Amino acid sequence: MASDLSHSQAPQAETVFDRTRKLFHMPEGVIYLDGNSLGPMPLAATDALQRAAKDEWAGMLIRGWNDADWIGLPERVAARIAPLIGADPASVMVGDTTSVNLFKVLSAALAARPGRKVILSDSGNFPTDLYIAQGLIGALGQGHELRTVSHAEMEAAVDAAGQDLAVLMLTHTDYRTGELYDMAAMTARAQGLGALTVWDLAHSAGALPVELDACNADFAIGCGYKYLNGGPGAPAFVYIAPRLQESVAPALSGWMGHAAPFAFEHDYRPSAGVGRMRVGTPPILALSALEAALEAWEGVSIHEVRAKSIALCELFIELVEARCPELELVTPREAERRGSQVSFRFHEGYAAMQALIARGVIGDFRAPDVMRFGFTPLYIGEAEVRGAVDILGEIMDKRLWDNEIYRKKAKVT
Repeated sequence: MASDLSHSQAPQAETVFDRTRKLFHMPEGVIYLDGNSLGPMPLAATDALQRAAKDEWAGMLIRGWNDADWIGLPERVAARIAPLIGADPASVMVGDTTSVNLFKVLSAALAARPGRKVILSDSGNFPTDLYIAQGLIGALGQGHELRTVSHAEMEAAVDAAGQDLAVLMLTHTDYRTGELYDMAAMTARAQGLGALTVWDLAHSAGALPVELDACNADFAIGCGYKYLNGGPGAPAFVYIAPRLQESVAPALSGWMGHAAPFAFEHDYRPSAGVGRMRVGTPPILALSALEAALEAWEGVSIHEVRAKSIALCELFIELVEARCPELELVTPREAERRGSQVSFRFHEGYAAMQALIARGVIGDFRAPDVMRFGFTPLYIGEAEVRGAVDILGEIMDKRLWDNEIYRKKAKVT
């Protein structure tokens, strides 16, 4: 009996997530369920920013490009991101913003399919993706067309576009609902018609396994500040399949994408490979923070993260539906059809989310009526899920959201 008691009181072995949650700044009393919008600050980023600013920028001045190897920082960061998206590091470039990178790859894809005029996308796609496509079409002035349909209509729309389809532009994980596209299947469908694919991984990279190479994807882009925790406005990334890299003609032919930028030649010559997608000078401070943030992934399997994420999302759905029947689930119930977020619809969703935030549970709101919650196992566990639902239940039971102070819209929702 003594041995049984001793065994029951033996300390549990530290899990990988026990270790990773210690790597992040988290304000006391906060349950953070918005890492799908902005990841929290890693402890390592503080030191990295201090070092880059004080030791390198202040101490080395312009010598930092060589002495601190600032010039090699984009490649080092790309090498850390590549395994999280199932890509060879030589196929990944880091720099610029997600929107700028989308312009670059979308324009390159259209140029690679002359004579084809249709860009097909999801009507629920993140607006910046649609805006970029609309702006590019206007600039080209060559009769291109952006078609949008719902997720449920997408397969039929691809087939209907036929030989007119130039680019299938999809976000892997829907930003509002969390619904996933089958990347391999949709890529094969579009390529079977001779079209190219552009995948937005903003809500997938670092949240679930992505296999760009295995899925035979053509182009992909994604950001560094959500599940990769690189800080607000962190640099984004570009992926180009190896088979396309030497034929891609960048519309933004900046000096850092030149084959020999410091030769200062008069005419542009593209760099070999994905490097030709670089444009301007790398943002060293931002890249230093992102590089430090990616250290949290050392020894962490994205498959472990996915399994834990599924468990947390399922627990949240179960508890919310039992406690808050007035909320309507809009995220797919089947784990294989959703990313690492759960969204509920409520007619006063904005006010309810503000009431939650006032109580220390931070999620976010997406118009017109969606309350969105992200689950990042690197720093969120079962205790946070249960605590968040307890507070949400109290807000609903007592109608604490029914207050004008919570209805006043902030600039950022």
